[in-house]
Amino acid sequence: MALLTMNMASKHLRVNQEFSVILPDMPREGEPAEFYGATTDLPVVWLLHGTYGDHTDWVRKTNVERYATEKRVAVVMPSAMNTSYANWSRAMLGYNMYDYLLDELMPLVHNWFPVSSRRKDNFIAGLSMGGRGTITYAVNNPERFAAAAALSASPRDFATLTPEYLASDGPVAERFSRSIENAGGLDAFLASPDNTWRVIDERAASGELPRLLFACGADDDYVMDDLRPFRAHAEQIGLDAEFLVRDGYAHEWDFWDVAVRDAFEFFGLRDIDHDAV
Repeated sequence: MALLTMNMASKHLRVNQEFSVILPDMPREGEPAEFYGATTDLPVVWLLHGTYGDHTDWVRKTNVERYATEKRVAVVMPSAMNTSYANWSRAMLGYNMYDYLLDELMPLVHNWFPVSSRRKDNFIAGLSMGGRGTITYAVNNPERFAAAAALSASPRDFATLTPEYLASDGPVAERFSRSIENAGGLDAFLASPDNTWRVIDERAASGELPRLLFACGADDDYVMDDLRPFRAHAEQIGLDAEFLVRDGYAHEWDFWDVAVRDAFEFFGLRDIDHDAV
């Protein structure tokens, strides 16, 4: 595969920003003019990193480049800092990550690279914080993505959060507290795109949501505490979703390396016929 890193001046982030793209290489027996001239409308996987990460995480810590080669798919990996893929209009000069991916990065990639902008060819996945971002993007913008895979992430019923929990110590409670403050209070947060539990409730019966996969390691992953009640709730509301829980894995890169390959299979990306390329 070809691995590209691009630096761009971002309107929505108000800073220079980097992202990485994996694109198919030409087979050794191919002819460059023929191959590159015919390489258009590639399917795209938008792949999101987790907390403390950046656009290099997936390439450095998994075999995603090899998996993408097998499927002949483009993979776009943005950087999001620790935003939870939300808009932070009051941070610095403004850092609107949610808008950046939808209204800036996607148009750039769809128009500057040999990829398809059609819904049926666009998929999104991410791990941990990136998994929550995946859910947020997918359920709020079902016209953009054919399927989504949330790895080690789950919607949460934020209406059940208590003031005592939000005031408690710990990185998860701190993240929720800051997200609520950023939204302008609990009521505003509950009405925002970040409250994916509400959005899914409102759209589950519509048939418009992308196909959804929720994958998690079974061993000592704190996300299971959220995934179990959400899975039960999904069954109650008739949500069309698949759940994959793997024994022997936790909240770790060993799991995400396996799970991203599971995501590619769930998306329906097929192994290429090298003889036909």
